[in-house]
Amino acid sequence: MRHPLDCKEKSFEVTLLLWICRFVRAKLNSLSNKELKEPKTLQSVMLELTRGIKNIDKLDELVKKARNAGLTGINTYFIPIRKLYNMLIFQDVKYMREIDEELLSDFLASSTGGLSDASKKNHRMAILSFFSYLDKQNEEDGKSHVYNIELKHWGGIVGKKGQKLPEFMEENELKRFLEAIDSCQFKSAALRNRLIVKFIIYTGIRVSEALGLKVRDVSEEKDCFVLRIRGKGNKYRIVLLKRSLVENELKEHIEVSLPNEYGLLFCNKNGGKLTQAYVSRIVEQMLIIAGIRKEKNGAHMLRHTFATLLYRRRKDIVLVQEALGHASLNTSRIYTHFDSNKLREAANVTEEFVKNKFRK
Repeated sequence: MRHPLDCKEKSFEVTLLLWICRFVRAKLNSLSNKELKEPKTLQSVMLELTRGIKNIDKLDELVKKARNAGLTGINTYFIPIRKLYNMLIFQDVKYMREIDEELLSDFLASSTGGLSDASKKNHRMAILSFFSYLDKQNEEDGKSHVYNIELKHWGGIVGKKGQKLPEFMEENELKRFLEAIDSCQFKSAALRNRLIVKFIIYTGIRVSEALGLKVRDVSEEKDCFVLRIRGKGNKYRIVLLKRSLVENELKEHIEVSLPNEYGLLFCNKNGGKLTQAYVSRIVEQMLIIAGIRKEKNGAHMLRHTFATLLYRRRKDIVLVQEALGHASLNTSRIYTHFDSNKLREAANVTEEFVKNKFRK
């Protein structure tokens, strides 16, 4: 059902909230429900959204319920739209039709300062998705108001910025780090924490992929464990891990761990999923013990370390792509920057030229 863009009987604030509620409801229906843990909670959220929400704080509460029920992706859309709502109310906008591309560009510029490029892109994506929804869903007297928002010239993400080299550990640092894994005395769940870190550093899987692993996703094949990984975009891939590296610890972990409702291989004391922030704190703790200092100490650095080691030892960029689950080979090419032997060859060219020049 389509609705008038501006409700003459209602204030702009009420009208905007109605559209945001409809948009959130549509997103909840379209997001993947593979991680949905509490269907009844989601049903109650959808029912309340259908009945109507009186204020943005109540909508915030419902979105949190949906996220906790398993639809984590809703925050990617709702958080930027919530910020936009606050800005439009603050600026005393009177009608939905007053919103234009310039206003949205100003919003993105002011609201995303200090955020990473990825977060800026997510904000832009959420805004584009919201106004695309409005374009398709509004109608009055047989006519629709089309925003046609593109945000192509928003300065926050225009042009290709120089790609930063990812932080990683050199091989001598990696040896110290691996020693720290086995020597580190965690306050609790020591075995589980060691295994999480080892799974990431030995396979290069993302932190989120490690935390999403279920016991049924791990099988055996000759001298390897076969890990069934669900990556970005719900795409599955297979990763192999040598049994000799974790077999005894993994067996003990499964024996002593309490079964949890969702079958997770790694879970918290309540049987729920661990957070990426928690894993990053573990990694930071071990880096300190190993005497390693990096600009970025998060757990994602372990993935970069694995990829760098893999490329240096095998010189096969396609292998790096397949091991890390990159959709594009260009994403994997960043690790070729760490091949000092190739760079040394480039340096040799100028040295040879200069030496030959003076011989003459």
